[in-house]
Amino acid sequence: MIVDVVMPKMGESLTEGTILEWRKKVGDPVALDEILLEIGTDKVDSEIPSSAAGTVVEILAEPNDIKEVGEVIARIDTDGSGTKQQSDKKRDSAPTPEPLPEPKKKAETKPGSPSPTSATPGVKKFYTPVVMKIAAEQGLPLSELETISGTGRGGRVTKKDILAYIEGLGSMQERPTPVSSVMAGSTEEMHHMRKLIAKHMK
Repeated sequence: MIVDVVMPKMGESLTEGTILEWRKKVGDPVALDEILLEIGTDKVDSEIPSSAAGTVVEILAEPNDIKEVGEVIARIDTDGSGTKQQSDKKRDSAPTPEPLPEPKKKAETKPGSPSPTSATPGVKKFYTPVVMKIAAEQGLPLSELETISGTGRGGRVTKKDILAYIEGLGSMQERPTPVSSVMAGSTEEMHHMRKLIAKHMK
């Protein structure tokens, strides 16, 4: 039997959630109440357990996708029938392999000529809605947000991480500025000189 996994309702006023990470992929077995995925809202990030035991046969939402409460985001086969049907369907629809083309000769590169390199685009960090909300409330720019070390899975910045960072900033601002011992010593020396001058003028 196929069981639909829907976006759960995390609060009375919440109508949608963001897919943060899937802990299982298509074809993986999953036990009842085993963590299936993580979702995030503008209030909290949560781990969602599986509502049934079986095999994940379909995932309908990718990480960073925003889905409404009650929308189907995955399907679990509880008795193996769905997995068998999918494998049969894949086998029937598998295209006939075409003959491989003859390998082309590599272009000769002259000595000293730079070899072409493919630029790897920078990977953009993803921040959960609750982290982005706190950053906006505290006036933290994205450039400063990227400097925070995350303790979540894959180095993701969690609500706890950003709150600890903000608390650290507050303690640094409240720390009193220490009085320079050099200035204090200079002041005492000036008082001593004035006493000597007054003594000689008598």
